[in-house]
Amino acid sequence: MEELPVAVLLLLLLSLLFVPLVLLHRKRRGRRTPPFSLLVVAGSGGHTTEILRLLSCLSESYSPRHYVLADSDKMSEAKIRSFEQKRAETFSKSQFSLDRIPRSREVRQSWISSVLTTLYSILYSLPLTYKRKPDLILCNGPGTCVPVCLSAFLLGLLRIKRTIIVYVESICRVETLSLSGKILYYFSDYFIVQWPDLKKRYPKSVYLGRIV
Repeated sequence: MEELPVAVLLLLLLSLLFVPLVLLHRKRRGRRTPPFSLLVVAGSGGHTTEILRLLSCLSESYSPRHYVLADSDKMSEAKIRSFEQKRAETFSKSQFSLDRIPRSREVRQSWISSVLTTLYSILYSLPLTYKRKPDLILCNGPGTCVPVCLSAFLLGLLRIKRTIIVYVESICRVETLSLSGKILYYFSDYFIVQWPDLKKRYPKSVYLGRIV
């Protein structure tokens, strides 16, 4: 598992850089009631299609929905806007937002340069996650979800905002996890797989069968 030391190193570095954020944060007391702020990480290819299928099963209590996608992703925004437009026909008070961050890793990018671009993407994601302060993050494997989830995990370590991270591995992953899955397996609160072989290899995961 070569990815874990890199992820831990990034978190340690960021914790030193952003501890002052704790001093700027005001703790709010009282019970949290619905709606629950939801941050959704979209991705190119079939990731966005799968994540929107999951969202179609959620009630309007998960609102507002904050979508995060890579700055080079040209297709996901159109899919998201179409989904939200149809949803608004049923839920008149439906709210959503779109944010873009630098892509953490391109296809066939070298490992050394990937560490630098991922670090840059985390630095970019941290103020965004701090601004949105989601109650729940839902993602399913695009590389973009790694910096977003790590920044949310860091804010939790700093006791700024506790966010529940739910990772759903793609239906395409039958025997092995994606690179994003191998990293976020250690940082997610709920790690959901759709094939029994993955459950056997990764005991922390939750097997629910095919859900998308």
